[in-house]
Amino acid sequence: MEHDLLIVKQAIAGHKEAFEQLLVLEEEKLYYTALSYVGKKEDALDAIQEAVCNAYLKVHQLKNPAFFSTWLFRILIHECYRLLKKGQKMIPYEERELLDRLHDQKYVIGNPIDLSEAIQQLNHSQQMAIILFYYHDMPIKEIADMMEKPVSTIKTYLHRGKKQLKRQLERSASINEKAIDPS
Repeated sequence: MEHDLLIVKQAIAGHKEAFEQLLVLEEEKLYYTALSYVGKKEDALDAIQEAVCNAYLKVHQLKNPAFFSTWLFRILIHECYRLLKKGQKMIPYEERELLDRLHDQKYVIGNPIDLSEAIQQLNHSQQMAIILFYYHDMPIKEIADMMEKPVSTIKTYLHRGKKQLKRQLERSASINEKAIDPS
């Protein structure tokens, strides 16, 4: 989201009202991002609270005001992973919505939990790129900024991640078909 750079600069200078104004603009996206990572409302709110607190304490370190949103979401995602690692929880996804956004839906049959399990098996970088691109509709450039990687690397993560998901889902479909038609 593009923010008024004057407000961001005021937040960097320590004006808490400007910081609050920026948070209000991002609150819904913050919530749904955290929820997609941690799965529970309470955990999502905890992650947001910690991320916002960390952001407020470190906002003066933000070098480029144009990247406020990217910077804030990077902090949130790291907090979500910290919370998940602490609780050793699995990362649930909104399977139905993510399924609708993936290109190769013809390979997905049966229980949509297969997609969640397949995403769980991706490496961390591929998983993060897939979630941010397909679930949160983030542009590749913004994902690259958030992950501190070149755009070409993010494209590679997406390509390899989709390829691996396709293989896993095809294998799952094949297994399901054999279970249904044992002939």
